[in-house]
Amino acid sequence: MSRIDLERINLKKIQLGETPLVLKKTSYKAPKIKNGYLVDSNGNKIGTKGDMYTKQIMHHILQDGCFDHDPRPHYEDFYEGATYDEERNIIITRDNEEIKVGANESAHKVKNGIMHWVPAHTLSVNTGVECTYDLSKGESPLITLRPIATKASIAEILWIYQQESNDLVLFDELLGKKTWDEDHKINNWWLDWAIKDENGELALNEAGHPHIGAVYGETVNRRHMLKKEVIEAIKNNPDGRRNITCLWQQDDFNEPHGLKPCAFLTIWNVRHDWDGKDYLDMTMVQRSSDFATAGCINQVQYVALQKMVAKDLNLLPGTFTWKPINVQIYDRHIDQAIEMLDREPINCNAEIKVNDEIENFDDFTPNDIKIVDYPRELIKTKNPQLRFPLGI
Repeated sequence: MSRIDLERINLKKIQLGETPLVLKKTSYKAPKIKNGYLVDSNGNKIGTKGDMYTKQIMHHILQDGCFDHDPRPHYEDFYEGATYDEERNIIITRDNEEIKVGANESAHKVKNGIMHWVPAHTLSVNTGVECTYDLSKGESPLITLRPIATKASIAEILWIYQQESNDLVLFDELLGKKTWDEDHKINNWWLDWAIKDENGELALNEAGHPHIGAVYGETVNRRHMLKKEVIEAIKNNPDGRRNITCLWQQDDFNEPHGLKPCAFLTIWNVRHDWDGKDYLDMTMVQRSSDFATAGCINQVQYVALQKMVAKDLNLLPGTFTWKPINVQIYDRHIDQAIEMLDREPINCNAEIKVNDEIENFDDFTPNDIKIVDYPRELIKTKNPQLRFPLGI
């Protein structure tokens, strides 16, 4: 068994004027790994390669992660029916529970209750994390430790690199959600980073839609970087070493924009292997990974992107390598991380497949990407979904 040092975390929170963290438990089963996979007590392989990396990374963060001192985002806890005693700086819930508002916290009176803003600290590591999957052997980053929603993440990658868009309505439409013309609602997670006008209202583009400004798909659109710098470049020179997309463009950040890119750099290379076959290898570099929430999802969507591009180039998908630089677990997610470390993965050969009939990258839709041999219903039953509050 391994144990997280909760005392040193709470000592730092107290020094920062914040409420100490309370965990359901502080010990968990350390992962056992052999030949690149998790093994049970008898040494038998269990779970996917994604499960192995997930447990390995979570264990690394919980044991070695450092605590940030000045977090930017915060959690928003809503207490329905609560009141706020400003003199005592205490939230009083409708059950008469008193919640002290820390020095770095704040309480806000809203309709039907009180909103409590709490700093969203993390435990993070800057070294020791790299994941590589041989796609030609069916390996994938899919995990069975909790259900993973894949369609929205694949729609997002097409929205960025194929549609080259920052339009939130277009993202909804890729998911089959066409509600904007009816009720002017956005149904995807990017709404929190949509551009606002001087009155705090959603800023609209020429189509009358909310957008995220000069980042992600807009950055791609200005340079057509995937289609020009990768697909065209490899077609013209398969052995080139300059096939790169980079979403981190300082000039774009001078304009109104939402969340700066996390997964920002891809590097693509063709490999003429000794087996006589030509493979497309890709590395994705990520400056920051909210690992418990989206570590698996980010990898899945870039594997899907690699497979779609390989299909356009008439190459076999080769190795996918994920290089996150700062990998973190939010303090609010530590309970969930420990729960996942204690869960037993499910044996399967989960794989990401693309429609063999599509030959052009521009023709792919989210429905052309399938997840096979992924026992979703069994996962929901054995390892049900966990809630990961979002740091805004």
